[in-house]
Amino acid sequence: MLDLILIVCAYLLGSISTAIIVCRLMELPDPRTQGSHNPGATNVLRIGGKKAAAITLIGDCLKGLLPVGVATLLGAGNTTLALVAMAAFLGHLYPLFFRFQGGKGVATAFGVFLGLSWPLGLLLALTWVVIAKLFRISSLAALLTTALTPLYAWLLALPPPQLLISLPLCLLVIWRHRENIRRLWHGKE
Repeated sequence: MLDLILIVCAYLLGSISTAIIVCRLMELPDPRTQGSHNPGATNVLRIGGKKAAAITLIGDCLKGLLPVGVATLLGAGNTTLALVAMAAFLGHLYPLFFRFQGGKGVATAFGVFLGLSWPLGLLLALTWVVIAKLFRISSLAALLTTALTPLYAWLLALPPPQLLISLPLCLLVIWRHRENIRRLWHGKE
């Protein structure tokens, strides 16, 4: 029963849209109607500046990190941890509270992976920073880091359930970036 409660709570926490709440509190436009129309930190940066974006980024990371951390502290097994992680992530992508129209999932995925394995989180952060510095394109850094995540998870020997969720989770992040991929392909990103 505890496992089910953890999974449901993870989804509900993931369903809280940090970007929309931050924009409302800071009297900024709704990120779903401005910029890229994505309720995520990069779009909040465009429409509201660094402070609003930083708060959004931290909040979205915490939506992935906290449920996994709580489940870990409560002694959840590897399968439950994987399901909690996936539930938090899916809550961000398909939030119950915002008509199932969520963000692209990069920051929440990072929080999830950081919660599952801090070395994996550190490796992902370093990879993103290096790629972002080299190419100066946030979406490219996110996509390449995401594509490397299952490999990193395998190299770090994450438990099988956690390793298994890394692939669909990363494929969903890439799918949510399909417009960015088109723009990158045409040199317009």
